Order: sequence, then structure tokens, then C-alpha cells
Amino acid sequence: MMKVFAFFAEGYEEIEGLTVIDILRRADIEVDMISVTDELSVAGAHGIVVNMDKTVGKVNFAEGDMIFLPGGIPGTPNLEKCEVLIKNILEYNKTGKKLAAICAAPSIYGHLGILEGKKATCYPGFEDELKGAVTVNDKVVTDGNITTSRGMGTSIDLGLEIVKIFKGEGLATELGRKIQYYI
Repeated sequence: MMKVFAFFAEGYEEIEGLTVIDILRRADIEVDMISVTDELSVAGAHGIVVNMDKTVGKVNFAEGDMIFLPGGIPGTPNLEKCEVLIKNILEYNKTGKKLAAICAAPSIYGHLGILEGKKATCYPGFEDELKGAVTVNDKVVTDGNITTSRGMGTSIDLGLEIVKIFKGEGLATELGRKIQYYI
């Protein structure tokens, strides 16, 4: 079974994180929701507190197939402060494992230099943070092992893209129909 590690920091964008996770779990993709602090409860940018599955110190990164970063402010800069997460993003990229991010969070990949020469998208206004990327205005962009998306309104698109990556276009389309996204 494919496994996605979804990382949450104080101030994350709730819909971006939870919508993507909901879609992945509907597709029987295992997702661990992970706090980047020692606290299991993490408050989103709009005060919605969610209990995570584990804290970053309890993650065996070798078990994962993808790291997913929801955006939000101050969620994105708070994610970027987590040294263990940053180290493992670089390791995943080096070994060709999948990375995904939405809204402001693709800026983390930009700051790490792993978007160099790749197509990527993000929340409008963060394009300059995608160092070396070829920025495009699509809802979701997958280039190699990295998938990026624009923001809250494209959360379903991102979830379905990840389903497509791991389980194929047929299941992604079927799931899109079941949730009344494709009607």
C-alpha cells in the first residue's frame, strides 16, 4: 500500500490539508497526519484544531512514498522551521520519492533548490519563491517527482492528481465522479 506523510504546522490551511487527505483515504492510500512539534493537536490558520496521527519524532521516513505539505500562513514558514522535515524532503527528492505541496508551501521546495528547471505552480504572489522553477498558472502541476498546486480552491484537483499518480487515471476519474466533482 502506498503511504503519504502529510505534515502540519501551526497555522496550516485547513481545507488544503484535510481535503487532500480525505480524497487519498477514499482511494485507499494510507496517510499519516504528522505534527512538526511534540504536540499532537495542531491549530489551523482559521482556528480549527485537528489531532494528528503522530509527531515528527515518531516518523520512520523510509516507510513513506510521498511527503505532502499543505500551505497557509503562518503554517508554511512554520513547516520550513522543522529541520527533520527539511532533511527528509531533500532525501526524498534525491532518491526520486514523491513530493507534493499546495498554496504557499511550494515555496519551501523553491528555497531548497529542488524546483530548478521544473514546472511548478503556487498561490499567486509566491512565484518569486519558486527559485529556478518554470512557473505556470495551472491548478495542479506534476513535473517528475514533484506535484504543486495553487491553493484552497484547487485542493480537490491536487487530491485527485495524487490518486492518479499512485493508482491511475481511471480511479481518479471514478473518485471525482463519486464526490460529484466531475458531473
